[in-house]
Order: sequence, then structure tokens, then C-alpha cells
Amino acid sequence: MASPITILKIDGDGIGPEITNSAVTVIDSAVRRAYKSTKKINWLTVPAGKVAQKEFGSSLPKKTIDALKRYRLLLKGPLETPVGKGIRSLNVQLRLLLDLYANIRPVKYMNGLESPIKNPERIDMVIFRENTDDLYTGIEWPYNSSEANSLRKFLKKEFKIKLDSDAGIGIKPMSKSKTERITRMALNYAIKNRRRSVTIMHKGNIMKYTEGAFREWAYSVAENEYGGKFIKENELNGSKVLPKGKILINDRIADNMFQQIITRPESYDIILAPNLNGDYISDAAGALIGDIGILGGANIGDNGGVFEAVHGTADKYAGLNVANPMGIIKAGQMMLDHIGLGKASELISKAIDYSIKEKRVTKDIARYLGSKPLGTSEFTENLIKKIDQGV
Repeated sequence: MASPITILKIDGDGIGPEITNSAVTVIDSAVRRAYKSTKKINWLTVPAGKVAQKEFGSSLPKKTIDALKRYRLLLKGPLETPVGKGIRSLNVQLRLLLDLYANIRPVKYMNGLESPIKNPERIDMVIFRENTDDLYTGIEWPYNSSEANSLRKFLKKEFKIKLDSDAGIGIKPMSKSKTERITRMALNYAIKNRRRSVTIMHKGNIMKYTEGAFREWAYSVAENEYGGKFIKENELNGSKVLPKGKILINDRIADNMFQQIITRPESYDIILAPNLNGDYISDAAGALIGDIGILGGANIGDNGGVFEAVHGTADKYAGLNVANPMGIIKAGQMMLDHIGLGKASELISKAIDYSIKEKRVTKDIARYLGSKPLGTSEFTENLIKKIDQGV
């Protein structure tokens, strides 16, 4: 038997422990079915969030940080971040700690969901969001702080820029090197998976030297590093037919992007976005399929990854055996693909498809299908049964 692969697990807050443990049992079942005794995952639970705060006085204790630096792979349940004041986002801390510069979120319609748009079957996007730059670096100060006051004085003296005395201040950094590496990851994905287009989402008409630069740097990477594999929109001369072997690369201003994924979602395939835009468009795209709770996401760098559901902690449903674990299960599938266990990931996909087809799903989906809902544990057991049957 091969040495087991050690993967860290954070159970999370709210419904986190229920859905995370569901995902673990489903993943273990799929790995066992696909690889017999030749592959195995060794799960190592590490503390974070509310429980860690109570026990260790920190929501991200040193023992967890040390384990992350050593193993660099994590399946994470949802963690709560207070709005306005309190601890800094744990999600952001984890991304910066391991330099997980790419947030990847596939958004594809699943039969049986009730979408708010007419043709949801046309939705099949993968969003690449830069993860470590932009406003999420957290460089900001309250309006009444000494730092904000000093910065206002500096800007006025050195650049003749006057800010209101009651204005909070944040800094939006966007670097060439970070833009280039997320672009490469998105373009490589497009080539490997035979996708048809990559769209750069930006607000460069207003923020010319940050988001405008993001656009220019992304185009430059495609043009200078990929040997003619990509073709710009203006090079098509109005034609809607791509030359054989070419992938379209284009760009859209952010507000227009939001309109177009609703009115013509079939036009968008890979979306490449800076951090803030990527955050917004990921949830908006997820809403189009009818249930953001079924989506998983990956935070990936050159040497590690954190895989998570994209929804929140949903505290009011904690312990009621009603939460849908599909989002974190799908995140687990992305993790399996990332570590080379794609056969197990495919087994899980088939099990989920059969469960939806048979209307054996949790309450959030069952209400659309007119079926009797399964609890979290019953849904998990059903998936494992399908995997064991090799459906």
C-alpha cells in the first residue's frame, strides 16, 4: 500500500462540522472505490474559527499555522468573519499565508435546480480570481485614526490631493507580477481543458493604473508567452467563428460583465478578474444556477491549496441535520483533481448526478423538485451507496 496523503481539515463554524465530515466520508469512499488499497488520505484536523478562539485565544493558532506550512493542503469548512470590526478574515489570512494566488470557481448548471434565468443550461463558466492583491491586502485605516490623518496631510502636501476629514482610507495595490501569474494559470487551464474563451473583467476605464493595468498585463502575457494560441476579439474582424486551434481572449468592463452573464451567459467561458471583481462576479454567477450553496471553490498557489464551499456558516441551521454538504463535497472533488485522484472525483460527480436525478436531495433542492428532503446524514449515506455501487 502506498503512503497515505496527509490533508488538513478545518471543521469550520456553524454548519461547518456537519458538512465537512460529510465531505470527508464521501471522499474516503470514492478514493477507496477508485483505488482500492493503493491510495488513502490521512486526515489531520486542525483548529480554527470560534472553537479555536475559545480554546487557544486565537482564531488561527500557531499549531494550525505550522501544520499549514508543513502540509499545504486543506479542506476547510466555512469560517465566520465579523463585519466592520473584529478579527481579520481568516480566509484572507490563509490565502496570504500559503500564497494561494488563484481562487478558482467552476459554475455550471445542474438539472433540477430552479434558476432565475430562462436558459440556465447555457451556464458553464470557470472564474479565476486573483487572490492576494487589490483591496483584500487590508491596507486601510479608520477615518479618525492617526494614520489616516497623517496620510491626508501627506497627500495634501506632496500631491495637492485633499481628502475629507471624515473619510476612511484604503489602498488598492495591483502588481504586474501577481497579475501575470494568475493570467498564466487561467490561460494554461483554458488550453488544457479545451475551453473556447478567456474574458478579462476589469474597471480600467476608471481605475486606469490598477484595473486598467491588470487588463494590459493579461493581454501582454497571452500575446507574448503563448505562441499565437490566443486571438483577440478585434483580430476576428467581426467573425463569430474562431480559427482552428485558437482560443479567444477578450475583455469586458465590470458593470457590463454583470449584465452580460445574465443576458448572454453562453458567451462566457473562463473569466479572469482582479480580487474584488472576482469576489463579486463569483457569487453573481453562482446565483444564476439557482443555488450558490452547491458550489465549491479552490484557492491554489504554486505549492499548496485550500478547498472550501463558497457559502457561509449558516449558524441557524447548525446541528439540525438539514444543511446541504454538496458545496464542500464539490470542493473536495477539486482537491482530488489537484492531487491526481481524478478517478475518485469522477465517481463523486456521477453519484451526485444520480441523486439529483432520483430526487434524493436535501431540503434546499428538494423544494424545487417536489420531493421529500433528505437530511445531511441521509444524503451523505445515499452518495456513499451510489459510489460503492459504482454508478
